[in-house]
Amino acid sequence: MVVNFEFIILGIFLIWLIILTFSFWQLFSHYNNLTKGISNRTLKSILDHFLKEVEVAQKDIDSLHVQCDKIEKEALLHIQKIGLLRFNPFKDTGGDQSFVLVLVDANDTGVVISGLYSRLGTRWYAKRIVEGKGIEHELSDEEKKAIKEAKIASDIRKFKK
Repeated sequence: MVVNFEFIILGIFLIWLIILTFSFWQLFSHYNNLTKGISNRTLKSILDHFLKEVEVAQKDIDSLHVQCDKIEKEALLHIQKIGLLRFNPFKDTGGDQSFVLVLVDANDTGVVISGLYSRLGTRWYAKRIVEGKGIEHELSDEEKKAIKEAKIASDIRKFKK
């Protein structure tokens, strides 16, 4: 019986040795993967290298945040809303040959271009608008309607995203 007990203990130690060898092999291969490409193969140098890379990456991310904020602020000044309205201002002409074109930014600042068609010719008008209101000239009902349609179309595009 003593002999069997010794074989059992020897078997347990042998299994334990195999488990430790396998664990050591995994740890050693992981360490080699970490130190690949670094001449000074100490764990401290590897961690210092990774910390430097993290600092550089954080600086890059911070600069990207600044650039993104700048782009977002500038984008508010670009044409974002476009409205087009066709209408018939005169009863003696046929069809909706006249139109109003609205080009405004996020703050409803931009330009309204109107083309009035008559039998004698087409007249063009341009008016500056700031925050949805005419500056030098009063806006016609059609121009106000075109501005509202531009806002609605912009809201629909935002909603679809």
